[in-house]
Amino acid sequence: MGITPQQFERMKSRLAGSRRVPAPVAELESGDSLRARSHQIILGIDPSLRGTGYGVIQLAKPQPQLLAQGTIRSRTGWPRSRCLVQIAQTLRDVLRRHCPTVCVIEGLFYAQNLQTALIMGEARGASLVAVAEAGLEIYEIAPRKVKQAIVGYGAAQKTAVAKMVQRLLRLSEPPGPDEADALALALTYAHENQRYSLAARKRI
Repeated sequence: MGITPQQFERMKSRLAGSRRVPAPVAELESGDSLRARSHQIILGIDPSLRGTGYGVIQLAKPQPQLLAQGTIRSRTGWPRSRCLVQIAQTLRDVLRRHCPTVCVIEGLFYAQNLQTALIMGEARGASLVAVAEAGLEIYEIAPRKVKQAIVGYGAAQKTAVAKMVQRLLRLSEPPGPDEADALALALTYAHENQRYSLAARKRI
């Protein structure tokens, strides 16, 4: 079947438009994977209404270095609203002091008690607002995945996590349970980046 010269030119134009020019390597490397690997100061957060743990590490050789750790305590008699303000204000201070560029927060878990889940969600929300205000990238990692990465066992006890965090950061003593969980989150993120992991993390 014959075609006219005009039809032939239109076909050539469509074919030329459908060709994909390979992106330069520099462009490919400038995406999220490279940005994730470029983070040097990492903030980990283990949210809780009356005991939010946080930890800040800096990537270094031969192992990451501890910059800060702590637990945001709220008095028993305080209303929840005041506890949430305490969490947000303290994290803002930590962000200003240490200038992390990425935050890793503990992923959601299934609580049998609805009231407990709501309270945990409020503490998590206060933490996320403070970090998001500073413009950080925020990722979440499930607790089981953190334990698997740090201890090698997804159902490890808190004491085992704390001892392994102490060893990885060469601390003089194990951190408190909330601080240990926060530091374990930061270390897990750092470990995955050093391995150039292609596994998709959940960004929030």
